[in-house]
This record gives sequence, C-alpha cells and structure tokens, in this order.
Amino acid sequence: MEVINTSGRRKTSVARAYVTKGSGNIEVNGRDYKEYFKTPTLHFYVTQSLKVSNALTDYDVKVNVAGGGVTGQAQAIRLAIAKALVEMNAELKKDLRAAGLVTRDPRMVERKKFGQRGARARFQFSKR
Repeated sequence: MEVINTSGRRKTSVARAYVTKGSGNIEVNGRDYKEYFKTPTLHFYVTQSLKVSNALTDYDVKVNVAGGGVTGQAQAIRLAIAKALVEMNAELKKDLRAAGLVTRDPRMVERKKFGQRGARARFQFSKR
C-alpha cells in the first residue's frame, strides 16, 4: 500500500499528511478531525481538498499538525492534503488550483517595530 507524505503550512502552523487509499477516515494528531476541530468551518477546511476532487471516501488521511491556532492548522492540513492528491493524480491539479488549494497563503504576521506600539501603530502622540 502506497503512502504519500506531504506537508502544508499556514502562518506558523505546519501539517504533515500521510495519505493512503482507504475509506475516508481523517485523523488529526491521533483523533478524529471532528473531535479535534469543533466548528463546521474548520471541518470544511479539512475536507475541502477531498470534496473538490470528489475523493472524500477514497483516501485515509493521517495528519500531524503543530503550531499556530486552530484555523491556521486547518488550512495547513487543507494544503497538505491537496499536495498529496496532486502527487497521486496529476489530473486533479487543475481543479484544485481553480479552487485555490495548491497555493500556500504567503500572509504572515508583520513584526512589531521598536519605538512603536505595534507593527504599524505608533505610540499616542501628545503635543503638550
């Protein structure tokens, strides 16, 4: 049985996905994805790549994910699964790209600068 190993990132989250032929089980850090992620929006992110490629019940997915928050983790998982599906079947790449699922989102948190309150915000200015 062939195991495809891919990784996906989003902000500070890193997901490593292991995809095999199977019955549609998705396991995140040893737990079912619906148990790990509580909200329907996050469930949608995790299954989106499989739904777009009409392969929701064709593959078993095991994912190790670390770092960041739950939304970043779910989106990192989405990218990792999409990469694995493309590796298994290159014909799916066109559909996945059209849905925006094979591109890593480059947006990261901008660093706080010294002499300022935040990345862009300045300290309050007083004329007197």
